Amino acid sequence: MKKSIGIIVGSLRRDSFSKAIARNILNLLPDDFHGEMIEIGHLPLFNQDYDDDGNTPDSYILFRQKIKEMDGFLFVTPEYNRSYPAVIKNALDIASRPYGQNAWNEKPGAIVSVSPGMLSAFGANHHLRQVMVFLNIYMMQQPEAYIGNVDAMLGKDGVVNDDKSQQFLQSIVDAFGIWVKRFN
Repeated sequence: MKKSIGIIVGSLRRDSFSKAIARNILNLLPDDFHGEMIEIGHLPLFNQDYDDDGNTPDSYILFRQKIKEMDGFLFVTPEYNRSYPAVIKNALDIASRPYGQNAWNEKPGAIVSVSPGMLSAFGANHHLRQVMVFLNIYMMQQPEAYIGNVDAMLGKDGVVNDDKSQQFLQSIVDAFGIWVKRFN
């Protein structure tokens, strides 16, 4: 049976570098994996009152179910002000609630941070990792995936344009595939 991998992108921008890298990654997954980009931009801001009052938005219910169905997660994120985007935090909070029903629990995960700058979204990667550990997502430790100067790595069509970069992405995907299989 194919392993289901949810790819969550931290940028809502239509032509974001993170989305382009996520699409490239989808094409590199092994045949025994099914990858799916999970949309998070439509989710209302987390408010526990929705659950407490019995007015849980349908988008929360569907998102939580989708997360429960996945075998693992790959987060592709830019860096905003030395951290990860609020849209990711919102998605993490929604699927970790109500208390005691953490849909992320004991699932393997990895982070690919993306930046047009040279720091490769290092701050976002490490802030996000802290939250993942608290949510009991089994984080892949190696190889770490920091992509700097991403704009030079992508052609106008959003496809990785050189062999070295393609090999780097493939090494991340291969390691993540092994990581997911350890837990499923």
